[in-house]
Amino acid sequence: MKVGLGMVRGIKLLDCTLRDGGYVNDWEFGNGAMTCIFERLNVSGIDIIEIGFLDQRHQPDQNRTIQPDTESLTKAFSKISDRKTMVVAMIDYGTCDIENLQPRSETVLDGIRVIFKKENMHKAVEFGREVMEKGYALFLNMVSITSYEAEDIIEFSEDVNRIKPFAVSLVDTYGLMHKEQMSFYFNLLDKHLDPSISIGYHSHNNFQLAYSNTIEVLELKTKRDIILDGSLYGMGKSAGNAPLELLAMHLNENYGKNYDVNQILEAIDVNIMPMYEKHYWGYSFYFYISAKNDCHPNYVKHLVDKRSLSIKAVNEILGKIEYKRKLAFDKQYIEGLYMEYMLDNLDDSECIEDLSKELSGRELLLIGPGKSADRDRTKIKAFMEDKAPIAVAVNFIPSVGIDYLFVSNSKRYSLMVPNIIDCGLRTIATSNITPIGEPFDYTVEYGGLITDTDEIWDNALVILLNLLKKIGVDKVYLAGFDGFSESSDTNYINKSFDLSKSFEYLSTVNRLLTKKIKEYRKDMNIVFLTDSIYSEE
Repeated sequence: MKVGLGMVRGIKLLDCTLRDGGYVNDWEFGNGAMTCIFERLNVSGIDIIEIGFLDQRHQPDQNRTIQPDTESLTKAFSKISDRKTMVVAMIDYGTCDIENLQPRSETVLDGIRVIFKKENMHKAVEFGREVMEKGYALFLNMVSITSYEAEDIIEFSEDVNRIKPFAVSLVDTYGLMHKEQMSFYFNLLDKHLDPSISIGYHSHNNFQLAYSNTIEVLELKTKRDIILDGSLYGMGKSAGNAPLELLAMHLNENYGKNYDVNQILEAIDVNIMPMYEKHYWGYSFYFYISAKNDCHPNYVKHLVDKRSLSIKAVNEILGKIEYKRKLAFDKQYIEGLYMEYMLDNLDDSECIEDLSKELSGRELLLIGPGKSADRDRTKIKAFMEDKAPIAVAVNFIPSVGIDYLFVSNSKRYSLMVPNIIDCGLRTIATSNITPIGEPFDYTVEYGGLITDTDEIWDNALVILLNLLKKIGVDKVYLAGFDGFSESSDTNYINKSFDLSKSFEYLSTVNRLLTKKIKEYRKDMNIVFLTDSIYSEE
């Protein structure tokens, strides 16, 4: 039977597992699991079930909960039985034309949830009006609610009141809000929206507050209907959502509801836990970092993927993002902030002079973290006994004795700190590294040592050779600079050093470094003690 639009009143629980959970598994639940999850939720008494996305960029697929039109979505759920619940789907404004929606009476759906960013709020309201004309209950979901100012909320409410949708939802897309912020936005909407419009709340768990913030909504003083979003076991985008099972339990115990939690737990046990074992979701360190800085998670990922920055440095760069740019990821912009941070100038003239006195005119051995540094250590030791060179290790501490440690990578430095202290190593560091405890013996200006070639601009060997060239060294021996192979297990002496990059990218690095070594050889005698891709003439 169909659920009438006026029957969903009071405090309602909406499950978004089949839609928001799809960010975890690319919406490929499998038709059997899709049907089973729906049936369990239906029997449990959940008030509203969101069964997926409508997105015309996708092809029909009966095993997925993202479909190009209402006809395809209805076919995907053709096996569900009579229902007690309201059924809805979501459209991200601009991804599904109104022509892709059949009249409500011809579909499995009762309602459509339209999500949109602040800059599209008026266009989304107009699109929503067309949705309502097709008979659907309209939900307008304000994504990234923290990007709205108070005047935006008031202006939006005035527009919404013209069409009186079924509900308007606050969406804390990146889990940025605490209780006070949530209350501020809710109360603004409550004050300015027509009383007939329900207010919904959709949270994410970046701060571990998805559940607590959601139940706090229930404590706010309002006479209007409330819709609370949750998902099975919190399955959802980034840090996940408020767990449906916890919300159902809370409403049963405190608000006289009678959701069958056992049915919800059965769905989790049979259908969700196998997915959780393959695709982890939930609170994580990096999603916390993005929420702490009120920014898009992709900014954090972009910086962390460089594998050269400490978390302190990541936080400092994120802190430089302009407010208006925080929630819309801009790769070129964050790369510019990264470069700016790394190129902070330092007067290193005194260090350069001192290093020149110590290193120029001496035999120098540079030891890199490639496998050959361990495999050929007998050969390396024999060379050291014969030539008595000054040995400089690069971003790692080898098993053979060294005179200096060169550090240009914050991640590697953090791993080495205990050994640096224990061994009393003399350290040469680039200016992008923040020392723990005592200052480095020598700090050289990072920006003056990098190259202008993208893939190798911050390569440690390149930076060190540029430094040695600058201080007048004319001959070096290299060991442990092997180059990259397709198998990541063979690239480094320690697996934790792995760059986690595609072999296509690493092949480019091999080629560019080989070319760079040839350039250096015009002014510097470079001798490889161990096998290396870079030694090719």
